[in-house]
Amino acid sequence: MPLYTTDALILRTHQLGEADRIVVFLTRDRGKKRGVANGARRSRSRFVGGLEPLTVARVAYYERERRDLVRLSYVEPVRSPMKVRDGTALGYVEYFAELLDECVPEADPSAPLFRLGAAVVDALAAEIPVARLARYFEYWVLRLQGVYPSFLVCQRCGGDPNGGGRIDPASGGFSCLACSGDRGILLSAEALRFLWAAAGIPPGSLSTIELSLSADQQLERVHRQLITAHLEKELKASKVLRAMMRES
Repeated sequence: MPLYTTDALILRTHQLGEADRIVVFLTRDRGKKRGVANGARRSRSRFVGGLEPLTVARVAYYERERRDLVRLSYVEPVRSPMKVRDGTALGYVEYFAELLDECVPEADPSAPLFRLGAAVVDALAAEIPVARLARYFEYWVLRLQGVYPSFLVCQRCGGDPNGGGRIDPASGGFSCLACSGDRGILLSAEALRFLWAAAGIPPGSLSTIELSLSADQQLERVHRQLITAHLEKELKASKVLRAMMRES
């Protein structure tokens, strides 16, 4: 039974029996895995502190052919979003982890998504405004999944959409304001400028990009509908976040 050692992002855990946990984690080089962490629920477990969502960790695990679950040997945390002091930012951690978990297929190498998740952890530690970070993260996950519509030109007339446009989540198309009429969700010129900037910078540079509340709300709505259409369901953490924002 071979032992693999790699960098990984912890995505979520589930209780197993009285003392164990099933851990879902995204490796740098071998895709998403599910493994058993024996004794992880005990107070003196060697896994304590390493299984929080979106923790970047060094992991070792044993894997047998034709077995769905690997067996974790150790999880050594490297960086954890749980050290973030902003309570609102912490509220997004479960959301980011759930979005990755739902979008990454089992055992399919997903190095770009691993790098994106790790960079987001660093951006949280650097106190990048979390709304900008969320819209950036959603955009890149959707883009890497191949489902984000191109917004460089209008799909109908081929014109420059500098003045804004609309995205239709049902058809996955983007049209300028002149061609779209009332079809689709409005994206203002400011929202488009944010996306154009996000396409070419790392998340740690988001503090230099402006995003007003109205543009953020437009992008949140578009992204939520694109994600729901892609996954054919709404994320649980997305519902929790919206409830949290209404109460704040």
